[in-house]
Amino acid sequence: MKLIDKVGALAATAVRRAADETYYAALTVRAGLAAPERPDRLARMGVAVLRSGMLGGLPTVAALRYRDRAAIIDEIGTVTFRELDERSTALANAWRARGLRDGEGVAILARNHRGFHYAVFAAAKCGARIVLLNTDFAGPQLREVVAREGADLLVFDDEYSGMLGDLTPRRGRYRAWADKPGVDTLDNLIAGGAHMAPRRATTTAKIILLTSGTTGTPKGAPRNEPTSLAPLGAILGKVPFRAREITECPAPLFHTLGFAHAILAVGFGSTLVIRRRFDPQAVLDSLARHRATALIAVPVMLQRLVDAGPKGFAGYRFPRLRIIFVAGSQLGAELCVRVTAAFGPVVYNVYGSTEVAYATIATPADLAVEPGCVGTPVPGTVVKIFDSKDTEVPLGVTGRIFVGNNYQFEGYTGGGDKARISGLMSTGDVGHFDRAGRLFVDGRDDDMIVSGGENVFPGEVEELLAAHPAVAEVSAFGVADEKYGQRLRAVVVVRDGHTLTEDEVREHVKTHLARFKVPRDVLFIDELPRNPTGKVLKRVLRELSA
Repeated sequence: MKLIDKVGALAATAVRRAADETYYAALTVRAGLAAPERPDRLARMGVAVLRSGMLGGLPTVAALRYRDRAAIIDEIGTVTFRELDERSTALANAWRARGLRDGEGVAILARNHRGFHYAVFAAAKCGARIVLLNTDFAGPQLREVVAREGADLLVFDDEYSGMLGDLTPRRGRYRAWADKPGVDTLDNLIAGGAHMAPRRATTTAKIILLTSGTTGTPKGAPRNEPTSLAPLGAILGKVPFRAREITECPAPLFHTLGFAHAILAVGFGSTLVIRRRFDPQAVLDSLARHRATALIAVPVMLQRLVDAGPKGFAGYRFPRLRIIFVAGSQLGAELCVRVTAAFGPVVYNVYGSTEVAYATIATPADLAVEPGCVGTPVPGTVVKIFDSKDTEVPLGVTGRIFVGNNYQFEGYTGGGDKARISGLMSTGDVGHFDRAGRLFVDGRDDDMIVSGGENVFPGEVEELLAAHPAVAEVSAFGVADEKYGQRLRAVVVVRDGHTLTEDEVREHVKTHLARFKVPRDVLFIDELPRNPTGKVLKRVLRELSA
């Protein structure tokens, strides 16, 4: 009987999986991805994927489908899909000739430009482990991560030469963005590399994404190539991306958000517009000039865009902009309202993490009702809230957020894992669901403080103060207190043209929240320290305010 039950369960799982994949496939048809192709072209696409895997074969598939359409527009100019495939192939062959073997590590330290794409796809065609390095790393942190992740070959931009010192992996180091030409540039390797398809790798590419490191050393979170349409279906089930459009992406490409959309754009045949450094006015100009349909950004970038005000937006129109896809850190209700007022109801607020990938997406309809929410679970994903005893909590009760999907990471490269309950993985955040099934993130699990016996979530105080007209930025966190165990400290950046005192900050919180949530310490600084994806570096704030 047990065997029959087991077989039945397996059959039910197979049927459910087939139904899910059919639904995801239907979403790709709606997005314009499933277009008729000649049999010979389909065969060549299949051979490319068999030879180089999903990631390595993607530029070849895109070249066959989209040919001379622009794949990338950066500060140098335009790269077509055909050129992207040819150049990444030549680079892969050049690296093979210099000894790069299947499964070895290729670390990439590059800003948003074509060289990043060349390096990623060339490494994938070699079946490499691809380590995406944070462009904000300090020298010691960079060398520690490179050593830990086992990089055999290093790609970097010229600006990082001094930081790297004499760090030279055994397969060499090569410049992606070069201020001066040389034999060590990607362009030089591409010029001399063979254009025949690289030999078939015995391993498939693996991406190593790094956690933000806001509270310590960044950890490597590896991901294998997807074996399902689920990651694509998760996005398309909520967000109306379409094939052959224009995507403006100031979000860093090394981060999960930017990297996912760099890959998505190639698969969709969409033109990705990128720039090495974020400049609000340049983004506004580019959105209008290229008639972009989507903008991929982290919240701090959106804040700087809307801070430009009516004067900064003067003369610009964005008639085709349908999607502002935002993730990476907390958007917040106040900023969501401002962005919607500036661009219209086109904001899609995504919640997930480096480890769990995706969890929920708030659509414009969700945000019109609850601008502070992060939406409902995406297709194929389960999200539950548990208390400290691993028991699921009722609606409206705050607890630890756990997520289940089929694209989670497999554990940190240096050892260790996130907490798991019944197949669901912790995001490290706490939050609650409302009665409509919308998720709200109340803060980090380890940010909660106990002050005088009362639980305080700093995120709630941050959200309140962020809406104050005199506050440009704010961060709140707990510090040790002899009398109360912990006390809340708020660090505030005052908006230009306004004034604010400590007592006014405390009175504002006291008026809207419980007495025990009023920050005992209020400090003012010129700017919050952030990483490139916009997350506030609270460990730095603690040091500055000690």
